[in-house]
Amino acid sequence: MPQKYSSLVELLNAWFGGAATTLIAVFAGRLMWHTNEVRKMRRKFFGKELLWEMPIAVGMAFIGEGLARWLQLEQPMATGLIAALAYLGPRGSEVLFMRWFGSKVEKGS
Repeated sequence: MPQKYSSLVELLNAWFGGAATTLIAVFAGRLMWHTNEVRKMRRKFFGKELLWEMPIAVGMAFIGEGLARWLQLEQPMATGLIAALAYLGPRGSEVLFMRWFGSKVEKGS
């Protein structure tokens, strides 16, 4: 009897494993951001900028995995967080962190 999966992440984990699922998520996140930049006519789709997205995606996978572990998130929430951070990229993640950290500092004062 075939197994039933309740989410796409569970299916991808069963087919490819957790590491591949994470990489699929980060590349999808960066591709969404890149496509948005193409739509705004800031870059070409198959330009050299697309190559720079690969190391950013892998780096954001490491950062997202660490954050998901720290927050003790289970699947598929961890994969969703990693994909969201990949979409934001380093600069977007920095802005998000600074806003969160700034609100914590203001509340503590």
